Amino acid sequence: MLMTNLMTARLMMSTTLMFHIVFAVLGIGMPLLMIIAEGLWLKKREPVYLAIAKQWSKAFAVLFAIGAVSGTVISFEMGLLWPKFMAFAGPVIGLPFSLEGFAFFVEAIFVGVYLYGWDRVPPRLHWLSGCLVAGAAAASGVLVVSANGWMNTPAGFDVINGKAANINVWAAMLNTAAFTETLHMTLAAFLAAGFGVAAVHALMILRDSNTLFHKRAFAIAFSVGAIFAVLEPMSGDVSARYVAKNQPIKLAAMEGQWETEKRAPLRIGGYPDMNEEKTKFAIEIPHGLSLLAFHNPNAEIIGLKSVPRDERPFSPLVHASFDIMVGIGFALMGLGLLGFFLAWRMKRLPDQKWFLLLTLLFGPLGFVAVETGWIVTEVGRQPWIIYNLMKTADAVTPMPGLIIPFIGFMLIYALLTFTLVVVLKKLIQQSPKGTP
Repeated sequence: MLMTNLMTARLMMSTTLMFHIVFAVLGIGMPLLMIIAEGLWLKKREPVYLAIAKQWSKAFAVLFAIGAVSGTVISFEMGLLWPKFMAFAGPVIGLPFSLEGFAFFVEAIFVGVYLYGWDRVPPRLHWLSGCLVAGAAAASGVLVVSANGWMNTPAGFDVINGKAANINVWAAMLNTAAFTETLHMTLAAFLAAGFGVAAVHALMILRDSNTLFHKRAFAIAFSVGAIFAVLEPMSGDVSARYVAKNQPIKLAAMEGQWETEKRAPLRIGGYPDMNEEKTKFAIEIPHGLSLLAFHNPNAEIIGLKSVPRDERPFSPLVHASFDIMVGIGFALMGLGLLGFFLAWRMKRLPDQKWFLLLTLLFGPLGFVAVETGWIVTEVGRQPWIIYNLMKTADAVTPMPGLIIPFIGFMLIYALLTFTLVVVLKKLIQQSPKGTP
């Protein structure tokens, strides 16, 4: 029964998180796009920028509502599926969740001001309300991810008789993984939202090249995505080196590294065979992993064989997800740099058909990178729900019949997805046509 519950609980939680994270990313990235568009209108007084800000605000309203519903489901699931984890960790990481709730309320208040304040509040005050929405949305993401960082590097408490004692909530929230995780995730949110929105407008330009609305919207969204695409690999390097130092087994799973050795190679592709304990068919770059992880080609890398089999993450999934995330990251960075180069050559953002098609193809990949990145973070920590302290199998609920709420949640998400597609499609179709 425990294994059945564990599998069902993990599947339910992972499905919920993979659904919700899309809205979390757009909820962080869209407000930035909105205030940039409105800021350009305040500066230039060109009506097209005001039209863009209003249209994006309508899309954000839909995404915000669905994100709030899916986020509420997660809060229920935490108590339903992982009661032992919540009993132990609740007093320790309650602060970031409480502050996240406060940030959400601030965001909700000023979302109302922003959506209903057009022509009702002074323009600069309206733009300021948008800035508060953007700040609160980013703060919510940072606070939640800092709690996840605690699960990877628990801090701020002592364990006495199996319970958390001598709790320091600030030390827990500011755990050593918090900075690298929140930095990487926040940049990823802006990157994915920027390129995702740019892909939509690229499609509309391909359908109607005589549209100033979509060209200006594309320019804003692509520029935001490109800037953060250049920054993201830098934060990725910081994150990888942090993992190498603090979670060496996760790094070993990411790279399919079985032996503990110096001058470890970097593996691209391949399949880590959990039975034969070797990574097959990989392209190996000598000394590459040691160099990237510690900036020292002779550094020692801990291998998966250094821990018992039941304490090893499922390396095939972690390694594949890591390769996909990194590959997409460099592809989008290349797209961003290409866009900047062409803009420099042409003195404007390029709108050639081939470039728009490339953006349409690559744009949605930012969300794939976010999903695979979270697979690396979460599956790479297994079998621990709290790293080296509490195993996931020990935290799951003994309640039978989890398949029933699982089916119920999936039906809710199917309905939300259908509603989202219908509403966003209608909004896109209502976008201004032609050149104002």
